Amino acid sequence: MTVPLAYEIDGPDGAPVIVLLNSLGTSTAMWKWQIGPLAEQFRVLRIDTRGHGRSPSDPSPVTTVEDLGGDVLAVLDVLGIGRAHLAAVSLGGVVAMWLAAHHPQRVGRLALLCTSAHPGNPQGWRDRAAAARASGMASIADAVARRWITPELAERDPGLIEFLQQQLLDTDAETFAQCCDLLAGLDLRPELQRITARTLVVGADHDQALPMPHSQAVADGISDAKLVEIGPAGHLAPVELPAAITGLLADHFAPASSLEEGFAMRRAVLSDRYVDAAIAGTTPFTADFQQLITSYAWGTVWTRPGLARRERSITSLAVLVTLGAERELATHIRGALRNGLAQAEIGEILMHTAIYAGVPRAMHGFAIAQRVFTELDAAEEN
Repeated sequence: MTVPLAYEIDGPDGAPVIVLLNSLGTSTAMWKWQIGPLAEQFRVLRIDTRGHGRSPSDPSPVTTVEDLGGDVLAVLDVLGIGRAHLAAVSLGGVVAMWLAAHHPQRVGRLALLCTSAHPGNPQGWRDRAAAARASGMASIADAVARRWITPELAERDPGLIEFLQQQLLDTDAETFAQCCDLLAGLDLRPELQRITARTLVVGADHDQALPMPHSQAVADGISDAKLVEIGPAGHLAPVELPAAITGLLADHFAPASSLEEGFAMRRAVLSDRYVDAAIAGTTPFTADFQQLITSYAWGTVWTRPGLARRERSITSLAVLVTLGAERELATHIRGALRNGLAQAEIGEILMHTAIYAGVPRAMHGFAIAQRVFTELDAAEEN
C-alpha cells in the first residue's frame, strides 16, 4: 500500500527532472544546498520518505524496499512524470537502486551517494530500531547526527548538528525502526546487474555508517558505473561538501548530444575495446556512416525510455537471427551478456526464433552463440 508523500518542485517547466531522495532519519531538507544551483537547469523534485519530514507514516509496516519504491512511483504518476533522473543518499539510494532495477523505463540516470546494496551488521540496525521504539528519537538523535559528519565539522558548526538532530526528531520513530529492520536484512546485490541506467556512485572517505567498501561494491555490481570518492566527508556528503556534490550531480545529469549519448551507450553495451577498434578502423569513406549509427541507433533509439537495455538486447538478437546477420549477431550476443542476459536465456531466445524465423537460422544462431561463449571462457581462463 502506497503512502501519499510530501514533495516540492523547483526549476523551469519542461526541463529534465531530477528526483532527490533523502537518507534514513532526514528529510529532503538535507538537499537544501543543492536546490538553487540544480534548479537553474533542471526540474528538481524533492520527495520526503514516508514517516520523514512532512510525509505521513503508515499503520502498515514497511517490510520491503518495494513499499518505499511504490511511494515514489505514485508521486511520479500523480505529477505525470514518466521518466526522471534519481539522486539519492543512504536509504534513498536503496530505493533508487530498486527502482532502477525493477522499473528501468522510469529511470534516466542514477546518482547513488553513501549507500549500500548490503549494509550488513544486522544486530546494529536492530538495536537502533529497538532504541527508537523504546525511548523515542530523542534517545538517539545526538549520537546518530554526530556520526553523519566529521568531528571537525561538528565542532566547527554546532548549528549544523542542531539541524541534523532536528531532522531525526521530526522523523516518526516507528517508521524509522521499520526502515532499520528492513536494512538489517537487505541484500540487493543480485539486483545490481539489472540496472542499466548510467550510474554515478559517490562514497565518502570518513563515512562511519557505510564506509567506502559499500560504495565500491555497488559500483562493481552495476555495469559501467563510475565511482568517485570524496572527502573529507562523513555519511551525509551533500551536507558536508555541498559544492562538490552539486558539481558532480550537475555534470552527471547534464544533457548530452545524441552522439555523446550514442558513444556512451555503445561502449556500455559493446565494450570499450569494441568501440575503440571501430573508431580506429574508421576511414574518411566510413566516417559519416559511423557517426550515423552512433548518433541514431545508439544515441537516439537505444537510449529511449520505453525498453530497458536488456529488453533491447532480446529484440536485437531475435531480429539479427531472422536476418541471418551473423557478424552482427556475435557482437550483440556479447552485448546481451553485458546487459545481464544469461547464456541459458540467450538459448531460449534462439529456440523461439526457430519457430518464427526457421530452424536453419536458429541453428546458425546456436553455432555463433556457442563460439562466442567458448571464446569468452577461454579469455577468462587466460
